[in-house]
Amino acid sequence: MLALVSVALGGALGGAARHLLALRVTARLGDGFPWGILAVNLSGSAAIGALAAVVPAESTLRLLLVTGFLGGYTTVSTFSLQALTLFEAGLRGRAGAYVAGSVAGSILMAAAGFALGGLAG
Repeated sequence: MLALVSVALGGALGGAARHLLALRVTARLGDGFPWGILAVNLSGSAAIGALAAVVPAESTLRLLLVTGFLGGYTTVSTFSLQALTLFEAGLRGRAGAYVAGSVAGSILMAAAGFALGGLAG
């Protein structure tokens, strides 16, 4: 139960942090480019790397901060860690395929979802 509460609390806080940071960055730099979400994605990637290096994998703290907070803050952080893990394991081809597949696949799936949503509306 503690694990579930940790993930839920972290996710709620991470989602709120994403919203606030994106708003502040966009207000400062404008909305002609998605600077706010870029700032979230880059900072989340840096944070997950740092936390993965210092927080034990099987700890409640990692569930709170990595799975919960950063999962709510940005899923790009998890994607970045998985790609880095493959690369560091010497699986550079798999890392490249994962990155390409994730980026291209996500864009294609977003387009498909958008198209399906348009059919419903």
